[in-house]
Amino acid sequence: QRLSELVARLAKLAAAKPKAPPRQAPASKKGATGSKPLAVNTAVPEPGRDGTPFSRLKGLLRLPVAGELMNKFGTPREGGGVSWKGLFIRAPEGAEVRAVAGGTVAFADWLRGFGNLVIVDHGEGYMSLYSNNESLYKQAGEPVKTGEAIASVGNSGGQESSGVYFELRHQSRPINPMAWIK
Repeated sequence: QRLSELVARLAKLAAAKPKAPPRQAPASKKGATGSKPLAVNTAVPEPGRDGTPFSRLKGLLRLPVAGELMNKFGTPREGGGVSWKGLFIRAPEGAEVRAVAGGTVAFADWLRGFGNLVIVDHGEGYMSLYSNNESLYKQAGEPVKTGEAIASVGNSGGQESSGVYFELRHQSRPINPMAWIK
């Protein structure tokens, strides 16, 4: 709920800002994090495609960190509660978390239940969220390029293992990140 309210506020702020030209260059404590991985990701975002509207990147993105995919979007969490609105990628502590696309950091701070959280505004109402981080490398208002390190993997959100909780949102609503991944 806190995350949804934050994203909705950020979306309203982003919509109120004048359009600028493109810049050049939680997860619960129990759940899928302790079980067998569903898949292993080795490809991470590489620099490029900055300036391309986010809506045209569907099917071309990479997950923000190499690691083990521990859940599916929309599936119920272990122990009940809300379903997964993103992905938890189990990864070694300290590994780089990379921006999946260029944009501007809308939020970079600690948020209860999510730990150290970075939200990148990609324009067109799209945002990417990266939580559970050990360290944040960017501050709100800073530009980010595709593939740029924005944080390091950690366990600040209370997960059983280190990793990154990753969401994509459009108009403040969670969307399935796997539909956008290459």
